[in-house]
Amino acid sequence: MQKIILFTTMSIISFSSIYAQNMAINYPETTKGNVTDSYFETVVADPYRWLEDDNSVETAGWVAAQNNITNAYLNEIDFRPALKSRLEKIWNYPKLGVPFKKGDNYFFFKNDGMQNQSVLYMRKSLDAEPVMLLDPNNLSADGTIALGGMSVSKDAKYLGYSISRGGSDWNEICVMEIESRTMLKDSVHWVKFSGISWFKNGFFYSAYDAPAEGQALSGSNQFHKVFYHSLGTNQSEDKLIFEDKENPLRNFYAYLTEDEEYLMVSESESTSGNALYVKKTSEMDKPFQKIAAGFEFEYNVVDHLNDEFLIVTTDHAPLKKLVLVDPQNPSGENWKTILAETDKVLESVSLVGDRIYAEYLADANTKASFFDYQGNLIQELHLPTLGTVAGFSGEKGENVAFYGFTSFTFPTTIYKYDLSTNKSTVYSASGVDFNPENFVTEQLFYTSKDGVEIPMFLVYKKGLVRDGNNPLLLYGYGGFNVSLTPAFSISRIPFIEQGGIYVSVNLRGGGEYGEAWHQSGTKLKKQNVFDDFISAAEYLIKEKYTNPKKLAIIGGSNGGLLVGACMTQRPDLFKVAIPIVGVMDMLRYQNFTIGWAWAGDYGRSDDNKEMFQYLYGYSPLHNIKPGINYPATMAITADHDDRVVPAHTFKFMAELQSKHQGNNPVIVRIETKAGHGAGKPTAKVIEENTDMYSFIMFNLGMKPTF
Repeated sequence: MQKIILFTTMSIISFSSIYAQNMAINYPETTKGNVTDSYFETVVADPYRWLEDDNSVETAGWVAAQNNITNAYLNEIDFRPALKSRLEKIWNYPKLGVPFKKGDNYFFFKNDGMQNQSVLYMRKSLDAEPVMLLDPNNLSADGTIALGGMSVSKDAKYLGYSISRGGSDWNEICVMEIESRTMLKDSVHWVKFSGISWFKNGFFYSAYDAPAEGQALSGSNQFHKVFYHSLGTNQSEDKLIFEDKENPLRNFYAYLTEDEEYLMVSESESTSGNALYVKKTSEMDKPFQKIAAGFEFEYNVVDHLNDEFLIVTTDHAPLKKLVLVDPQNPSGENWKTILAETDKVLESVSLVGDRIYAEYLADANTKASFFDYQGNLIQELHLPTLGTVAGFSGEKGENVAFYGFTSFTFPTTIYKYDLSTNKSTVYSASGVDFNPENFVTEQLFYTSKDGVEIPMFLVYKKGLVRDGNNPLLLYGYGGFNVSLTPAFSISRIPFIEQGGIYVSVNLRGGGEYGEAWHQSGTKLKKQNVFDDFISAAEYLIKEKYTNPKKLAIIGGSNGGLLVGACMTQRPDLFKVAIPIVGVMDMLRYQNFTIGWAWAGDYGRSDDNKEMFQYLYGYSPLHNIKPGINYPATMAITADHDDRVVPAHTFKFMAELQSKHQGNNPVIVRIETKAGHGAGKPTAKVIEENTDMYSFIMFNLGMKPTF
């Protein structure tokens, strides 16, 4: 590989009122290097390879210059301050999480309204006064240190929690003694993609070796391991529980049955499919037993009944089923089916009271029911409307459970559920300044390019006139078996209040209709996802909901890839494009951090010639053409994103700015001390949404009044 020519200088221009919609922007010139790669005799130039170096002075200079351009543009949008005020006003109400019980105590998260991070509380009973247990807002002045995960020991003696700095996936595990609120000296570093599974006087966790200097946010993550940490000891003394020295690109996740009698380790090499290992915790000196081979199907242990395991699996059941597996005879012919595969996707299973709680997905809406241990239906959980159960919490032997429920126009509400009477009562209602009666949610089905029927949800104000002139924001994801279900979002309120239509599309590649739906949007079928999204836009235009000059598209991560691919394939169809932390370089994504794990969905450019040509054919970075008037684009990324490294966005936007021809702005917003999105403080979330919706509304020609 040739040495790149590093970026040296940029011109910084002065700004005035040049940002009227029809004025061009003078973008800083980004130096081009002479790096090339050869894939199956095809030579591919990579002139902005130097932007992959997140530690260089040159990259920092490029970021500063781009943010200057972006900030100057956004500052010219006159309604931006009013939009921020509206967002702050509607954000400022108490938000409660779903309570859960450990020992004799109840735990829950609460945000008073504008706190950067939600606070963990505990109460001795449901009627007792809550006591603050952990306030993450005290960990940093700006809220950029956030909880990455937490776990309470079964006896509620200890709280283990992981913290993430600046949005990174890297976590540090800390421990508190709950009764005294005393922080212990235990500190476990370089934790990633891990739980905290308590056992006796310690916990199991997953981690990598410390990365090489300067490689923490971009170096490839390899040789994941499971450890056991005993309280009061140094991390260097932690016991290695599970590793694979022969296969560096695999992840391992450890968890226990509810009674802590069995330890499971799930082994994966992509984002779907796993192998499953198990051993008794009373026999830790013995080897693990493999009870399910990987990596074609998924196997997730719910719990065990009389030394047999309740497992949710896709094995010969693409919509999933619940089976009982004897570890002494684990082959499929010996399984006992408890909940057979149905025409709905089995989303999750847990044991509550003396029964099985099962959540299903039907046309992207939650359906939930209770069954006995033999799989006989006891009763359904009656939900307020079509929507999503957002967390269900209950324990074996308990008669009370809690769950959250949300939908597009139904603000998240927490319910207390009595299993004996099958009655739900509101435990915590939303106080958001929003009247659902003024808005409409409808689900429509349209036909994609190849004739497959695709569902979408539309949200808008009552009285909408379908005259083809409505501003519309189209959102999708379409990957990794992720299902997009109805959910309330504070940030969308101003857009739909001002007459905008919000549309969420259930593209192939997701999990809304099971594994077959997922697979139909992967690897050599990935174009189906983009066709589904483009067909959605064409349908909405045909049905006079909007027109190309009023249509914006948005998506994050894999959804950022979706936006990048669609805006480069059909730049004529969209007025605005917002790719957020997108995967834009489909030839090199596998070289950074955990990118190799996405190959199950994407394939790799070094797999074979056919796969390379397919990826090269849609990779957003490699399909920007000169002389095209691309949509008004604001790409969004963050300097601490070590999931989808910011180099994806940097290179894409450098290429777009060099080839774009037209008056639509093509700018990039680069957040500092932030990552892929998780744990972002409220202040930064509001700032980002202010900028994003200002850009969208301004370029769609909206004239909002707040």
